[in-house]
Amino acid sequence: MAIQVGRLTGWRRALLAFALGAIAVLAMPPLYVLPALVPAFVGLIWLIDGARHWRAALLTGFWFGLGHFTCGLYWVANALLTKPEQFGWIAPVAPVGLALLLTPNTAVAAAVTRLASRPGVGRVLVLASAWTIMEWVRSWALTGFPWNLIGSVWAFSEAMLQPASVIGTYGLGLATVAAAAMPSVLAYPSPDLWTRWRPIAVSATVLCVFFVFGVIRLAAFGTVGTVDGVHLRLVQGDIPQNQKWRRDLVDAHLLAQAQLGAAPGNPAPTHVIWSEAAAPLLLSRDPQRLSLVGSYTPPGGLTILGSLRTTADGIEPFQVWNSLLAIDEHGRIVGSYDKSHLVPFGEYMPLRSVLGLDSVAGGTMDLSRGDGVHTLHLPGLPPVGALICYEVIFPGEVTDPQERPKWLLNLTNDGWYGRSAGPYQHLVAARLRAVEEGLPVVRVANTGISAIIDPLGRIVASLGLQKRGVVDGMLPLPLDRPTIFAETGVWGGLGLAAAVGMIGMLVFRRK
Repeated sequence: MAIQVGRLTGWRRALLAFALGAIAVLAMPPLYVLPALVPAFVGLIWLIDGARHWRAALLTGFWFGLGHFTCGLYWVANALLTKPEQFGWIAPVAPVGLALLLTPNTAVAAAVTRLASRPGVGRVLVLASAWTIMEWVRSWALTGFPWNLIGSVWAFSEAMLQPASVIGTYGLGLATVAAAAMPSVLAYPSPDLWTRWRPIAVSATVLCVFFVFGVIRLAAFGTVGTVDGVHLRLVQGDIPQNQKWRRDLVDAHLLAQAQLGAAPGNPAPTHVIWSEAAAPLLLSRDPQRLSLVGSYTPPGGLTILGSLRTTADGIEPFQVWNSLLAIDEHGRIVGSYDKSHLVPFGEYMPLRSVLGLDSVAGGTMDLSRGDGVHTLHLPGLPPVGALICYEVIFPGEVTDPQERPKWLLNLTNDGWYGRSAGPYQHLVAARLRAVEEGLPVVRVANTGISAIIDPLGRIVASLGLQKRGVVDGMLPLPLDRPTIFAETGVWGGLGLAAAVGMIGMLVFRRK
């Protein structure tokens, strides 16, 4: 079969590569069909083996990536359909367009694999290495979009997430790709049965070691303690995206969420948290509505919510930020954070003058960038690292390097994605950041999934997709000391990937 696959040319090769990339998506949240990775990556290796030169492998990787990213990010179309009169025409092709921006990463990984070695174990290791390094490239190239990293496929198992505390999600993905692609070596001759199966056994053993490490780590830490005197209430307003910004409904949205936050609880909440853009207006310049929010805020506590913030009157240039505001019982803003990693095409339009298009969320005006991730000090709470929307998906970039926070707060509005795989994939990214950093993550999403996540990535409390309600819970404590990943960042996983790639080349040379 390997020979037949490798000999495919033209549209048949392209179609198979596209299909294999799509099959790999089955392993992603929320489906977790993990065995799907084996035919996907074995088939990719066989196609690369059959490529006559690196350029043919480059094209194969392109088609694999096109299938993988188009199917994995199909929910992008839902965001555009929230404004069908304006963007409905582009919705059907948007996932393909986004995939085209990401496919150079898989194409380069395939080309490097073809250049580095001949068929066998060495080529598999080089693919795993190149795939991992290109996932990291995907985190910063073209402003970065490390969504659906391959390590995300293990989120169904709390134990399998734990190695991310050492080698990060990139390192977890490295072992995953190697194990999934390794059965491809069965297609080639070997002197005996053990020699043929040995690399598969070794790669599977690595995953077993990961699992055992995770079980031991979870048992060692046990139940994580909570912060005394902090009782959180997460408000999930479940406001449909096509109604959120209607001016005639703004006060109804505010009142509904305020009442959810003020509903009786046992114990009563000390801090109430709403989602990104939960107040769909310029709240920082609206004393009357600030006072309304303050009147529903717990005495001595805070309401933390997402809203737009602008420059003061008379200040030029006029700027608008996607912000987090902390409001006390008197309606005063006592802290704020401005989103710094904005979504291209969503919050600002690249090449606006050339394309002549509005951004999906910002409209005719681009939102401004904040000053970067930094630690906030809010009354009654431990120091917190604020993240808005997809700022939580970037490994190694979620904490202030100058002052490590005690917990992370992620406000998001996943109402853009509707009932799709998008919110589940976003939640998994938040869980992985918790494990990597050893910090609890509190995630509040307009339409779900809102959750309190402990520093081991375990969901302590949550509210499902497209449900209106609240999540009450204590704030988990961080781990006593930073994880190895928190100390080394992404470089541990990337260094491991580089070493595996080198080993792959040496294996090839020996043979």
